[in-house]
Amino acid sequence: MARAQTAAPVLPAAPAAPAAPAALTVHADQPGAIINRDIFGQFAEHLGRGIYDGVWVGKESKIPNVRGIRSDVVNALRAIKVPVLRWPGGCFADEYHWRSGVGPATKRVTTVNTNWAGAVEPNTFGTDEFMDFAAQIGSEAYLSVNVGSGTVEEASDWLGYMTSIAPATAAKQRAANGHAAPYKVKYLGLGNEMWGCGGPYTPEEYVTKMKIFAHFVHNQNPDQAPPPIDFAVIAKDLMSGKPMDGLPRNPNGMLRIAAGPNSADPAYTEVIMKAWKAKSPIYWDIDGISLHQYTWGTMPFNEPATGFGEQNYAVVLKQTMAMERTIALHSATMDKYDPKKHVALVVDEWGVWLKPNAGTEPMYLQQQQSLRDGIAAAMNLNIFARHADRVRMTNIAQMVNVLQAMIQTDGSKMVLTPTYHIYKMYVPFQDATLLPITYTGGEYRVGTIALPQVDAIAARAKDGKVWLSLINLDPNNAVDFAGGVQGVSATSAVGEVLSAERVDSINSFDAPSAVRPKPVSFKASGGTLVLKLPPKSVTIVRLDP
Repeated sequence: MARAQTAAPVLPAAPAAPAAPAALTVHADQPGAIINRDIFGQFAEHLGRGIYDGVWVGKESKIPNVRGIRSDVVNALRAIKVPVLRWPGGCFADEYHWRSGVGPATKRVTTVNTNWAGAVEPNTFGTDEFMDFAAQIGSEAYLSVNVGSGTVEEASDWLGYMTSIAPATAAKQRAANGHAAPYKVKYLGLGNEMWGCGGPYTPEEYVTKMKIFAHFVHNQNPDQAPPPIDFAVIAKDLMSGKPMDGLPRNPNGMLRIAAGPNSADPAYTEVIMKAWKAKSPIYWDIDGISLHQYTWGTMPFNEPATGFGEQNYAVVLKQTMAMERTIALHSATMDKYDPKKHVALVVDEWGVWLKPNAGTEPMYLQQQQSLRDGIAAAMNLNIFARHADRVRMTNIAQMVNVLQAMIQTDGSKMVLTPTYHIYKMYVPFQDATLLPITYTGGEYRVGTIALPQVDAIAARAKDGKVWLSLINLDPNNAVDFAGGVQGVSATSAVGEVLSAERVDSINSFDAPSAVRPKPVSFKASGGTLVLKLPPKSVTIVRLDP
């Protein structure tokens, strides 16, 4: 009989050693470009419930309002310090005729919004109401003039109505409508998507038309007027062969933005910049070129906004990263003609474009917002900051009730989306100085999709404090960073983290706080600051000595 064998005892497995924190270094002694506050701009188009119900409820509404503009929305937007607001479109802008929206409400022209589901457009929210709204939220104005179906005369008259002073008849008309002082218009968009709903035009056809608008549409506000032209100096430069980069500028002057490319298509950028390089600034000039690029997901207009899994989460974040390549492509083209970066790249339409909410008009583009979309917004903001030497304004689409909105409303109810919270967390980065940052990080992989586990930027705010944005894309694993700051002694970090139970977590009217920032703080250990990033999170912290 065989001898029985004694079974070896089963011992508990030793716990795995915690992974060493990844290294992160902020080079605070090497300041870079200014992150223009206008990079955090907004966009409000006459589309669906974006203006009516979202912003405008009328003076007789029971919803609290100031001159017809709902106060809860204004107060929420003031909290994120909206720097600039683009209006009235979008595709709507190139069929908008401003005279329909000024004067007594009872005499305004009712039209049809042919771009967006044939909705009735009462024009009760017009030029004066928009400028009032912008003032209430503390924002500058970015006006898109009608190049597609309008005329140079109409656009010139519109700027005259907004910016002229007495005894001009336009100034008297504006005063009669309740605003005696001229308005300030910081940016003027010369058309919208001229390759599509604004035309369509070839790049060459658009440049020919754009130059006329750039030449004849003037801002007459005395505070924004350009300095007098010294023709003797210009003649001397021309005779000597000295290149003219431009005429003397008023730092408060209006900036003109040409309608530029669709996503990564380089055609418009190439033709516009070539024309700009060859121009005479006496006759026309531009200060920026617009770029439009959306994140569609697995299928345009049909990516699920709720109830999605990790694959859909990864697809959207992968597509979001394409913004970095698109900006680099157009920047390289612009550098050929403008190495001093006089002309800005303006991403005045971007965001996550998802499947419309069930039961709503599909062309109203009303969609739900999840934690995933907030993370995508933070990724885009980090990309824009890294290219702040060329990207000096962006406008997310859109502000209220449309696409990747900050705010959703339903009658008197209002809810703040995850994207809203991201914008509030990023306020310290407005006009901050970009700082180089180096870090090691792992990879987040789902099937064939590979993403960096972490995306990060650093900046020095106007008060001298250093801030970090740290995004952990990985929905399953936390990340620890051992941080150092060259040029600054940092012993602690304090700020907020945005995360939630699931990647598709949303804020609803019934549960408005499912996705909201929570306070977070870290302290140095052994002379090293260790930052812990939860899965699927955005962490914004200030480094303190």
